Amino acid sequence: MPIPKPEQSGARLTASVTPRSKLPEVGTTIFTVMSALAQAHGAINLSQGFPDFDPDPALLERVAYWMGAGKNQYPPMAGVPALREAIAAKLARCYGLSVDPESEITVTAGATQALFSAIHALVHPGDEVILFEPAYDSYAPAVRLAGGVVRYVSLLPPTYTPDWGTFDRCFSARTRLVVVNTPHNPTGAIWREADWAALAERLDGSDAMVLADEVYEHIVFDGARHESVLRQPGLAGRALAVFSFGKTFHVTGWKIGYVVGAAPLMAEFRRVHQFDVFTVSHAEQWALADYLAEPAHYEGLAAFYQQKRDRLRGWLTQAGFTLLPAQGTYFQLAHHPDFRHEPDTAFVRWLTETVGVAAIPVSAFYHDHRDDGVIRFCFAKRDETLDAAGQRLVAGCGRKGKEA
Repeated sequence: MPIPKPEQSGARLTASVTPRSKLPEVGTTIFTVMSALAQAHGAINLSQGFPDFDPDPALLERVAYWMGAGKNQYPPMAGVPALREAIAAKLARCYGLSVDPESEITVTAGATQALFSAIHALVHPGDEVILFEPAYDSYAPAVRLAGGVVRYVSLLPPTYTPDWGTFDRCFSARTRLVVVNTPHNPTGAIWREADWAALAERLDGSDAMVLADEVYEHIVFDGARHESVLRQPGLAGRALAVFSFGKTFHVTGWKIGYVVGAAPLMAEFRRVHQFDVFTVSHAEQWALADYLAEPAHYEGLAAFYQQKRDRLRGWLTQAGFTLLPAQGTYFQLAHHPDFRHEPDTAFVRWLTETVGVAAIPVSAFYHDHRDDGVIRFCFAKRDETLDAAGQRLVAGCGRKGKEA
């Protein structure tokens, strides 16, 4: 029996009201824009930060196993206990920290949800939040939606260290939260102990809290150590730290992360989390609990990505780019002296449409779209992808390059 076709009435949805926007200045994210442009022009996408290779088959096998074992309904709101216990064991191994998996760890729908829920849990209308710029683009909208007021402090190139003079002018009794991202997207800079000590000194005696975005914790290069806020005695008790399985295990599409913090802060976080997403995909949590039992899965990540960083840096140098330091993450900043008078947005569009390689303009990470002529490349790609992109860049804009 043929399936009847729906009637072709031609009716269309027409809005009868226009809502007043809570984020009138916000459009489509630059990551979506550049990925769409790359697809439209057949460009190699080094813009959006995701791997173009698959995760370990052993991890996928564990997901299939737990789906077959019936883990397909709602898990507990805070996360599967086995996964929280595995996370606690990892934190003890990595940071020498004893964490209660029952009251101090919550599994989240990726790091962005963790950041959003944390900001809404901690920031009240009129509270001020300090953001270091350039900044990941989800922070400021979350603060504004919570009724908070953003205060911007610059990270000073080329090493992108905090401008403590500006911080001191911004910090006040109204400061409720300081957001720190290390290793840092987009710059690849990392915070050292001295940076954390400088922040702890300024927050001492205040009610201000810290939200630490540490999703690239295992991607730190050249023998450096990731300095988590959880290592800092003067800050750990007033902080929530956010981590990502997607970044660590090459499964960004799973959108699974977790947040760690002292019980009173976590209680507030969960009050929001339970009404935000409530819980996270069940079978994947069990799979990650199994996978975390083997530290080799994350302990070799820095070396894995350092090789890719150096591969891309070689190509960019041949193509005439000046390279900025890349201490962590899977991003490389660069600028090209031949295009220093071009807006960075125009340069990346030209690279995408003409050269065939997509990147991100760093001006997108500033609230005032400050343009230093710097663009961001992602090297979380297969070696053959990096080589193909490098060859296009050399052919399209090649000249002798250098490091900043």
